[in-house]
Amino acid sequence: MTATAYGQDLAYIHDAGFEGFAAGLAPGLLRLLRRAGIRDGLVIDLGCGSGIWARALTDAGYDALGVDISPALLALARRRAPAARFVLASLMRCELPPCAAVTSLGECINYLFDEAAGGLDALGRMFRRVHEALRPGGVFVCEMAQPGQVRGPAPRRGHREAAGWAILFEVEEDPRTRTLTRRMTTFREAGGGLYQRHEEVHRQRLYDIAEILPLLTGAGFQVRARRRIGAQRLAPAHVAFIATRPRAAAAPSRSPIEQSLLELS
Repeated sequence: MTATAYGQDLAYIHDAGFEGFAAGLAPGLLRLLRRAGIRDGLVIDLGCGSGIWARALTDAGYDALGVDISPALLALARRRAPAARFVLASLMRCELPPCAAVTSLGECINYLFDEAAGGLDALGRMFRRVHEALRPGGVFVCEMAQPGQVRGPAPRRGHREAAGWAILFEVEEDPRTRTLTRRMTTFREAGGGLYQRHEEVHRQRLYDIAEILPLLTGAGFQVRARRRIGAQRLAPAHVAFIATRPRAAAAPSRSPIEQSLLELS
């Protein structure tokens, strides 16, 4: 499968107009790491985008490694977070060094940018690689989109604009295949009062909580599902998994899936 993954114009607009989500998550994520006893060490961000979370990590004294499939986003990340390291790779394929924590924010596991994405078997393998890379007590924070992104049969349409750029988008969801298609047309100022136009189409596979929890627990994690991280509430039909590599094996009083669903807030 071939798809464009945030070309230069969309990467610029995403960074300029949609950076609030990552910035809003950062304080809660830092508190989460510290509560887990993770006050230093390497944190890997899978789907790091323009480096907002990586910069927050290095400012807080962590080492940061960002992985993204978009060269344009990585160019922005390297300027924003010069103390971090960045790798151009698919999060489904990249090698993970030993680390203290791993994050994947902003629906990154949903995207179908390469043929390795979109299947539960591939996700299970990725979760096992994360578990193996984490030290005991390490934490994996994974945020994803669920079915129900578009209410009703008609596509959802909208636009945003600011000085020097605009974006039009159409979002369509297929409940049968649990896929979401996002069509975007961007306009970016090119000088002399002229704007350059660019189009991208992104596809995602949407996952139910009940599909993801067995994969995480099967990889060896203890898991909690959450609708917010710190003070930042996630968008509707989104969920975050807080998955911990146990320091020692322990028998849960309930099944891991039942316990996580009971804790979902």
